[in-house]
Amino acid sequence: MKKLIIFAMAASMLLAVGCKGKKAAEPKSEIQQKVDEYAEFSLTSDLVETLSANEKELVKIFIEISQVMDEIYWDQYFGYENRAALDTLSDPAVRAFANIQYGAWDRLDSEKPFVPGYGERPLGANFYPVDMTEEEYAALDDPLKESQYSVIRRDAEGKLYVLPYHEAYKEELAKVDALLEKAIGLAENAGLKKYLEARREAFRTDDYFESDMVWMDMKDSKLDFVVGPIENYDDALHGLKCSQEAYVLIKDEQWSNDLTKFAAMLPEMQKLLPCDEKYKKEVPGTDCDINVYDVVYYGGDCNAGSKTIAINLPNDERVQLAKGSRRLQLKNAMKAKFDNIMVPIANLMVCPEQVDSVTFNAFFGNTCYHEVAHGLGIKQTVTGKGACRVALGAQYSAWEEAKADVCGLFLTEQLIERGLITNTTVNQNYITFIAGILRSVRFGATEAHGVANIMCYNFFKEHGAFTRDENGKYVINVEKAREAAREWASIIIAMEGEGDAAAAKAYSEKNGKVSPELQADLDAIRDANIPRDIVYNQGAKVLGL
Repeated sequence: MKKLIIFAMAASMLLAVGCKGKKAAEPKSEIQQKVDEYAEFSLTSDLVETLSANEKELVKIFIEISQVMDEIYWDQYFGYENRAALDTLSDPAVRAFANIQYGAWDRLDSEKPFVPGYGERPLGANFYPVDMTEEEYAALDDPLKESQYSVIRRDAEGKLYVLPYHEAYKEELAKVDALLEKAIGLAENAGLKKYLEARREAFRTDDYFESDMVWMDMKDSKLDFVVGPIENYDDALHGLKCSQEAYVLIKDEQWSNDLTKFAAMLPEMQKLLPCDEKYKKEVPGTDCDINVYDVVYYGGDCNAGSKTIAINLPNDERVQLAKGSRRLQLKNAMKAKFDNIMVPIANLMVCPEQVDSVTFNAFFGNTCYHEVAHGLGIKQTVTGKGACRVALGAQYSAWEEAKADVCGLFLTEQLIERGLITNTTVNQNYITFIAGILRSVRFGATEAHGVANIMCYNFFKEHGAFTRDENGKYVINVEKAREAAREWASIIIAMEGEGDAAAAKAYSEKNGKVSPELQADLDAIRDANIPRDIVYNQGAKVLGL
């Protein structure tokens, strides 16, 4: 016993001396705290082991192409010269956060600048000259200026001119062309080979219609490669220019087979939408699929800031009306966000009686049918203003995301009640959906998904979909949430169908703001050190290739 006491005393003395001589840990800087809000996740997949030797080589080539897309995206969003300047920054935390954001603006905090020397993010990113005026743009006589696949530049005399992507990124796309040639030679699946050939031609011409149509027919390939200029979120000036990105995907055939039966139900789902009949006369294509994948690489736009966990493509309305669209659920990325973000938020914010109703199956279902709902509703305005996307302009992305959120929730409810979805309940889906809003509003009020979720949160709150218990935790009233979902869906679809950009802007500016009460919740989530999103450790070496 004495030996134990002496040992304990000696240990205490050593500890005291050590503590006395050791400086207290310095508090983390604000920017380091922002870096730490992104939980690191290694992007791997057991499905790699099921691939043939050729398929494994294809994955490596696709990753190389994705890295080129990443380079181009840096220029489109931030500019090559600006990116080079980041390497001269002395603060490693600022450099790290800039690499996560692909620039100087925090995408999950209203795009506030965080790099010294940078002001507000240019609305047109680097697709247009920063100093370009609307008068100059209007006077530019070139039909390609409104192409989704062109940039506007100034010549030596300061005059505006248009460069199509295949010319603006000629050197980078030459690398892509050579890599695609190798990939085509390795591809064993006929559908994948045909798609790669068509996409190769698209990169040469900036005409992506045919390759999108071919991609729609690529139903039985174990590998998928979503690559090219796709989303127009970064162009907040005209809502036109598409950003380069890439996903390398491996199909989970078991999970995919469980979803294929729903593809033929899209016309029936369209009829169920809770809106005026005039907004649902279009018949969505049924030649589409809903499949589940593990994503093994992100490049470009989809890797910037918050990470995409599901895909609904193509965006081309002509393809959607002819063949529908494909819905790709990224299961491993979804699970990473659910485990690292959703579960901690639910434990902190949802009342004890309902927290167990926040489930991965419900989260998966809500995300899955969000993508299905992108293909529903209306694509052409009823007011003769043309496509909804064009009529609403820069307002379209947020409203379209809002439509997909609430209509996806409504459709999931319908399928559960018809006994077609059996691994979750209506209650679980609504409770998980509302808990999920607290995750998604953290995307910020300048990102389309963030604005959509803020509008939804405010609408649901006004309609009594949730209240607070004595501890300030959320209590979800599922019946009122169901009623609110129907009314909110009706408003959104009508807004798109009318194509009134001014009305859409006025509504989102009034109702797309974070209230002090919601901000307090977000502060509590932040103070609990719950990650905002994921940052990937990815690449061929991570996959063991």
